[in-house]
Amino acid sequence: MTPDVRSAAVTGREVAVLVGLQASGKSTFYRQCLAATHAHVSKDNWPNARHRQRRQLRVIAEALGEGHDVAVDNTNPAPEEWGPLIVTAKEHGARVVAYWFPPDLTASLDRNARRTGRARVPEVGVLATAERLRRPRLSDGFDAVHTVTFDGRGGFTVREEDDPRAAGTGPGHDAGM
Repeated sequence: MTPDVRSAAVTGREVAVLVGLQASGKSTFYRQCLAATHAHVSKDNWPNARHRQRRQLRVIAEALGEGHDVAVDNTNPAPEEWGPLIVTAKEHGARVVAYWFPPDLTASLDRNARRTGRARVPEVGVLATAERLRRPRLSDGFDAVHTVTFDGRGGFTVREEDDPRAAGTGPGHDAGM
């Protein structure tokens, strides 16, 4: 049985999937760039839940059903994690955008070491994620893929990938990237 898939143009909804190592800037990016427009969904919100993936998919579906855009703030390192997010988004007629945080293992380990309490991830966890981490592509089912880097001024530079215009320089593009 095929689900009733509506066009994202009809719903106007978006699911932003943040993809990167722990301590790569994903949550800070969410707060600075997406918090005003997207509901925050993260498995970290339910550390003791038995079926965190099922709960996450249910919360995403509920938010989309209520007319909200959603940002999924997990490491989402590979298709096994982002595939179900794409399916859920498409079933609700939402556009799916990947925000790729290219790995800088040294910097992530340093930022992670400065975290305290539950926010600090064991180093082995960061290294395990680095082993699995793969850059998302349009061919994975995303409607757009953006690369996010620190801008050196406390903010971020976002560049759309898989777009012929991204090869040039100019507004929204950084020459050294």
